[in-house]
Amino acid sequence: QVQLVESGGGLVQAGGSLRLSCAASGRAFSDYTMGWFRQAPGKEREFVATLTRSESTYYKDTVKGRFTISRDNAKNTVDLQMNSLKPEDTAVYYCAASVAPGIFTLERRYNYWGQGTQVTVSS
Repeated sequence: QVQLVESGGGLVQAGGSLRLSCAASGRAFSDYTMGWFRQAPGKEREFVATLTRSESTYYKDTVKGRFTISRDNAKNTVDLQMNSLKPEDTAVYYCAASVAPGIFTLERRYNYWGQGTQVTVSS
C-alpha cells in the first residue's frame, strides 16, 4: 500500500509561482511513475504532468514551459513547480502513483492517489 500526501497549495496572484510537493510512503517509490492531475470546479479531473522512473516527463500542452515535475527518490517526494500561474490553473491538484512503467495520462493507469491540495490563482 502506498500513501501520498500533497502540500504546498495556496492562494497566489496571476503571474506568481507555487511549488507543490507530494510525499510518498513505501519502499519502491523509485520504481513508480508519478503524476499530477487537477480538478477545477465543475470540471472533470485532468492530467497535468507525469514523470517516469527513468526521468522521462510529459506535460499537458497548456502547462508546458510553465510547470516542471521532478522527483527526489532519496526523500520519496515528487514536486510540481508552477510558474507564470494563470487563473485557469485554479484547481485541486492531486498526486498519483502508478506501479507500471511508462508515460501515462489516463487516471485509470494510476494505482494510488493523494487527497489533493487547493491552488487558487487570482486575477
